[in-house]
Amino acid sequence: MATKTDNLRDVAITAARQAKKAARAAAREADRLIKDLRGRVEDRARRERRRRRLERAGRVLQAAGKAAVVAGLAAAVRRMARRSAPSGRRKR
Repeated sequence: MATKTDNLRDVAITAARQAKKAARAAAREADRLIKDLRGRVEDRARRERRRRRLERAGRVLQAAGKAAVVAGLAAAVRRMARRSAPSGRRKR
């Protein structure tokens, strides 16, 4: 059976992986935006695609931010649990 520490570690690892995945997606989206913005022809379709990509990139960055917050909270909870857990040594 997994202990609380193991569970918290697993949650922190999962959140960190999600944050990393979201950051990679955001980087890909940013690269697409840069490529699109380098184009010289401004037409309606291009503006619409750019708007949709910016909205998508914003959602990805929001998700990455939430995942980072969850990872931070999990790490903080883990640290607090480690501090409050009784150690092997007795205090005098």
